[in-house]
Amino acid sequence: MSSNRWPLRAALASAACGALYGAAAAQTAPPLETLLREASAPRLMVGEAETRAAEGRALQARARPNPTLDLQVENVGGEGPYRDFQSAETTLSVGQTLELGGKRGARIATARAEVDTARSRAGLGRVAFARDLVVAYATAEAAGERLNIAKDGVDLAETDARAARLLVDNGKEAELRALQAKAAASAAQAEVSRAEAEQGAALARLAALTGGERTFTAVTPGVLDRAWSASVATAEAPTVAVAQAEQQVAARKLDLERRRATPDVTVSFGLRRLAGDDATAAVAGVSLPLPLFDRNRGAVASARAEADAARARLLMAQADATADRRSAEGEARAADRSAAAAHEGEGAAREAYRLARLGYEAGKLPLIELLSARCDLVAARQRHIEARLARAKASADLAQANGQIAFGDAR
Repeated sequence: MSSNRWPLRAALASAACGALYGAAAAQTAPPLETLLREASAPRLMVGEAETRAAEGRALQARARPNPTLDLQVENVGGEGPYRDFQSAETTLSVGQTLELGGKRGARIATARAEVDTARSRAGLGRVAFARDLVVAYATAEAAGERLNIAKDGVDLAETDARAARLLVDNGKEAELRALQAKAAASAAQAEVSRAEAEQGAALARLAALTGGERTFTAVTPGVLDRAWSASVATAEAPTVAVAQAEQQVAARKLDLERRRATPDVTVSFGLRRLAGDDATAAVAGVSLPLPLFDRNRGAVASARAEADAARARLLMAQADATADRRSAEGEARAADRSAAAAHEGEGAAREAYRLARLGYEAGKLPLIELLSARCDLVAARQRHIEARLARAKASADLAQANGQIAFGDAR
């Protein structure tokens, strides 16, 4: 009997542990500033890894060509006096290639420019990630407020339904009005289910963006109501900084390809052992390739074209950054005004519903007026949420256009 209970006990223990782990893993999301500071998203890891790779290539660019060790044995294995090693000539030499024309310096400069480009791209990635994180956080907060509004709507609808039933029972309303109020309460309950699904999806996107394995059940409120004004941008936009760095890389590569047309010299020095004469002699040599067929013209032409393209991309990035910044400033101002107007509209709708409810309970207004006022109130609260969310998104877009992080530390 006891042996049959062990599997059941093990299953119950496992289920209990799973429930406890799920409760521990699910939590309220930390404040936005904490996520901005501590997030380890894969998107950020990519930029960091690419920067380290460029730094490794820059370190390798400083390396000089390795020397060569050459061993030659001549006059062996022949006939007569050259049988065996009696007349052998053994030469041991060391050769070193000397890079001429400033190739090494140009190669190092190109690698350094590539490091700057990788860092600029990583900075662009951080700013873009911060923008997306702000939007995701604000969206999750808005979803939570929509859920609260939906729940409040259920309470209001049920209160209206009870009031309608009371008037019906007192003979002041037809049975149809009670049915209408009950249907409105059912519709409000369905809205709660939809709002719960939207909140779950928004929280899941936020958790996925942070790159962790945590499960969020809510966010720390305050992002939608936080005021953020962009400081005057003193640096180039991140996209322009990347384009400038890429233009520098292209210019360095063009200079490097031009210098590669200069041939390198290889010098060698060694000792030769003359077995037949029982003597040792020094040997030295110099080798220089003749640039008759390969003068690196194709590579120079290609690098020149890439430099022209990089300059064109820089001009495009500067024009786009100016347009994006002006557009983001306009959107931010408009979103701020819309949020203020929506706040006033919500207050007016709340007062209208209060008066409609008093009028209905006093028998001075029909049920349709009360239901309409309640729908207007819910819609006004929804519009206020949407306006605040649009303001947060506009602030994040403006921050990205200025190369800054909204609601966080400056880049």
